[in-house]
Amino acid sequence: MDKKTSRIRRSRKTRAKIRELGVDRLTIFRTPRHTYAQIISGETGKVLATASTLHKDLKSDVKYTGNVEAAVAVGKAIAEKAKAAGIESVAFDRSGYKYHGRVKALADSARENGLKF
Repeated sequence: MDKKTSRIRRSRKTRAKIRELGVDRLTIFRTPRHTYAQIISGETGKVLATASTLHKDLKSDVKYTGNVEAAVAVGKAIAEKAKAAGIESVAFDRSGYKYHGRVKALADSARENGLKF
């Protein structure tokens, strides 16, 4: 099994459990250049809020979009958009990535800005 297949396999377990709970989830995806975050409804499966380093306001704030500093900015932005949409608590879906580096920075930033998970 290669690295990507292993990650996808790990993410399937997490998503199955979150689906069983039926709560909104904060999903992240990362590439070497960008970090993306979405809040997906547990009931309907629709996207309620998004933030990424591709958005113009975030892209202009950070020097490089593929590092921890950019992930912190995305975490702050997703927490603010969640509050605006009336979402206070979510389940954290790290998409099979290790809770380390950019993933941890995004999660910590979202927590600091009022999102509970």
